[in-house]
Amino acid sequence: MQRQNTYKLPFTILLVLLLVCFFVNISLGSVSIPIKAIFSSLIGQTPQQETWQDIIFIYRLPKAITAIIVGSGLGISGLLMQTLFRNPLAGPFVLGISSGASLGVALVLLGSGIFGGVLASLLVSKWGIVIAASVGSFLVLLAVLAVSLKVRDTMAILIIGLMFASITAAIVSVLSYFGSAEQLQQYIFWGFGSLGNLSWEDIVVLFFVYFTGLLLAISSIKALNTLLLGENYAKSLGLNIKKSRFIIIISTSLLAGTITAFTGPIAFIGLAIPHITRQVFNTSNHKILLPAVFLFGAIVMLICDSIAQLPNSDYTLPINAITALVGAPVVIWLLIRKQNMVF
Repeated sequence: MQRQNTYKLPFTILLVLLLVCFFVNISLGSVSIPIKAIFSSLIGQTPQQETWQDIIFIYRLPKAITAIIVGSGLGISGLLMQTLFRNPLAGPFVLGISSGASLGVALVLLGSGIFGGVLASLLVSKWGIVIAASVGSFLVLLAVLAVSLKVRDTMAILIIGLMFASITAAIVSVLSYFGSAEQLQQYIFWGFGSLGNLSWEDIVVLFFVYFTGLLLAISSIKALNTLLLGENYAKSLGLNIKKSRFIIIISTSLLAGTITAFTGPIAFIGLAIPHITRQVFNTSNHKILLPAVFLFGAIVMLICDSIAQLPNSDYTLPINAITALVGAPVVIWLLIRKQNMVF
């Protein structure tokens, strides 16, 4: 009981910090909106300027909610992969899910010339890109799942996932070579990642799949703690390794695959957030780590997005660049300060 009480203060601080980052994120942008006006809008009152209400509900609130979903989802999927493979360098895209999504988008954007007329315009539309990324992720997932049911060694799955990523990257390179300058520009911009292009309808679809993946991750907490002891010991405790591995891979794929389909490939968060959380909480218990990673991922993503949108400016920097520039030094500092890694 005393052990659990030691985490109440950190969790309370993180929850307060999440709320602060959420409202600050909504208030900052090309037009600064007072936090008081944001509160007024959210409780149904009309702010001083009516245009503020449109900015909040049409653009900034959906973007802030997307940032929470993306940060928490990628953080949790990274935690699942690092525990499953017992590898600190594993991330949510280690199974080739991001590469599969990139291949799907590349086939649409770089290979759209092989389709004619109306079909080409439909494929290059917003939903065409989302569907292409989802299908690409799903096909890679099916291949990885097929392998996971036949291969006993978990590390073999990791290597096979990396090989799938190499194959898809090679195909994308070939498509890029033959693509036009305009097509390459579209593909590069998709690769930058973006949180601000989602409508409320998009967020509902994203949240439904995200929530399903989150429930599967929560149901795997006991299996994750057992896997930390090693697969042989986990088997002796009665854990069904293949079933647990299958559920963890499905959860990661739903979280990382759907997020990539809607927002593009966003680096760093899935790899670094679990490490930051372990260093701060100094535990390997997933009952603590899972909600802590959720909060840390959401907070870091909101902070990165606030920096990327360059307050009082019309420019928005690529979110991929900001996540690495802000987060990587923090991880390096934590590791140097701690001198060891909790795993």
